[in-house]
Order: sequence, then structure tokens, then C-alpha cells
Amino acid sequence: MSDQKETGHLALYRKYRPDSFKDVLGQEEIVQSLKGALKQGAVSHAYLFYGSRGTGKTSVARIFARELGTSPNDLYEIDAASNTGVDDIRNLNESVNTLPFESKYKVYILDEAHMLSKSAFNALLKTLEEPPKHVIFILATTELSKLPETVVSRCQVFSFKKPSQKILKDVVLNISKKEGYTLESSSADLIALLGEGSFRDTQGILEKIISASGDKKISVSEVEVITGAPKGELVNAFIGAVEEGNVEAGMKAVKKATDNNIDMKVFLKLVLRKLRFVLLLKYAPDMETVIKNELSEADHFFLKELSKKTNLGISSATLLEFLNVHDWVGHTTIAELPIELALIKLAETKKGNNTADKAQKSNS
Repeated sequence: MSDQKETGHLALYRKYRPDSFKDVLGQEEIVQSLKGALKQGAVSHAYLFYGSRGTGKTSVARIFARELGTSPNDLYEIDAASNTGVDDIRNLNESVNTLPFESKYKVYILDEAHMLSKSAFNALLKTLEEPPKHVIFILATTELSKLPETVVSRCQVFSFKKPSQKILKDVVLNISKKEGYTLESSSADLIALLGEGSFRDTQGILEKIISASGDKKISVSEVEVITGAPKGELVNAFIGAVEEGNVEAGMKAVKKATDNNIDMKVFLKLVLRKLRFVLLLKYAPDMETVIKNELSEADHFFLKELSKKTNLGISSATLLEFLNVHDWVGHTTIAELPIELALIKLAETKKGNNTADKAQKSNS
């Protein structure tokens, strides 16, 4: 089988994994620092890469190893989640003493490093502190707080940040084009949003959509159906209810979302996004072109019309209230409860304000 055919069967996140520092997106400070260290010959004996999943930690570790001139025979990737015990680390401690086969350095990448047991960490400490000159360790973790301070202090630490919505959207559009698919801008934006700051998750969602697509053009409605994301009309119905202070209509929209097994976290994220757009359209009209590019034609028209209202029932307080309940969604017995409570609170506040206005007018 040819390499091309084999590549065609690779998952997208593997097929389009960055091969060099110039391909790494969203981690400019880290790339600059590592390139500087290589240029000056000031390479540390131990690095710690931490950040949420799918931000490029392992990819950057591999690129760094290659830039050091380390061949595949001298690069060792260890899944700490599967090699958690002290015996595994003792074996590693023994192996570091042997010279590289064909490179200046032997590089050990310990993925999910926080999964090592306490005894394994203790066994690693001495080697991590004073490894042979030909050895470099790169620890990668999603949970820095679970690593002993004694380990962290022995490493040069780099924090990997989540890629922005724009970066993920550009990735989706670029990969789609290379795969021969055409996506509406709003489709790519929704996929990027659902990827939740992870290159890997975003590419996984795109692959799922491409695999299920009946043609080479992917619309927003197709993304909604395949991913199970709430339809734009449903989110708009909820936003309309919020604007009017109509609790019953808002509750019906939430119930319809739960009946359709919509993830409430995703539902709220889309609500927040559109509420923000309403405020931007009202108070920062120069941004309309950018906003229009991220929405379907129907969504743009709906939000634009809302923003034109003289007595708009959506304010910064509205957005803040839903932001405040964001972290509660998914952590309560009833997933939709925080959203319902926020809806009621906003409606009560609006009703109270209207009553106060009427009383003030009658007294004047």
C-alpha cells in the first residue's frame, strides 16, 4: 500500500499534526523560547509542558526533539497512564545510562505525567535532577496541580494555552479545503466552537461531519444534525424569550433542547455567543461585518433586528447572569436547572424594574 493511501486512512488530527515549529498555531511564546534555546545552545535537561487536552503539547515535544537532531531510534514516548508504577520508572532510570544510538541526545517524552504514582515520582526525582548529559526529559500533563512540587521545580515549565476561536476556525477551513470540502463560514465557526479549545477535538468533529456528509458542501444545518448541536432557531427562540422576559417561552425552548438530548453546556455556550453578538451589534456597529461572517444569514438578520430595539431587554447584566451559571451547568442533578434559574431571575429583575418605573411615573 502506498504512503498516500495510508495517509488517507489516518485520523485528521494525525494527518495534519504540525511537523515543524512554523506549523504550530497559538503557542508563539513557547515556540520562540524553544527556538531561542536551540539557537543559543541553552537546552535544559528537563521540560514540563502543561495545558488542556489537544493544545499541542506532545506535538511540540516531538518537534523539539527533531530540532535537537534526535532520531526516531533515540526518541522514547512513554504513556505515564499505562506505566504508572515504580518498576516502570526504575527501568527508565536504568535505560537513561546507555548512550544514544545515533544522536547527540536521547529524549524521553512522558505523556500524562500526572498519572505516575507517588513512588514512581520519588524514583524519578534523582534522575530528573541529575540526568546524564545525553538525556532530555519532556513531561506533558493536563493537570499541573497533581504533580509534586519537587518534580515541577526541576523542570523548565511552559503553559500551553487554548487556541482561539479564530485559530480553530481557520484550521477547520484549511483542512476542509485540503480534503476537497467546502464549508460555509458559519459552519466552520460552529465546529470551532464545539471543539472547545482543542485542536484534536475540533479535528475529530470535522472528521465526523466529513464522514457523514452526502456531498462536498457542508452547511450549518448539516453540522447541527451530525453533531447534535441545537438548531439555530431553538437558540434564537430562547434568546427572544430572554429579551421579552417571557419565562414560559424560555422554559419551552430549554425543554425542547433537553428532549432532543442537547448538551446543556453547548446550548448555553451558543446562547452566550449570540447574546454577545446582540450587544456588539448595538454598541459596536463597526464590527457587523466580522459578526456577519460568523453567522448564518438567518441568524444575522434575527440578531440585527433585536439589536435595533429601542428598549432592548438584553444588557450586560443579562450576559453576566448567564456567564455566572456557566460553570454550574453539567454539575447539577438537573443539567438545565442553572439556565432555568437564570432565566427566572432575569425575568423577575425586569418585572421589578418595570414596576419601579411605573411607580416613579405615577408619583411625578
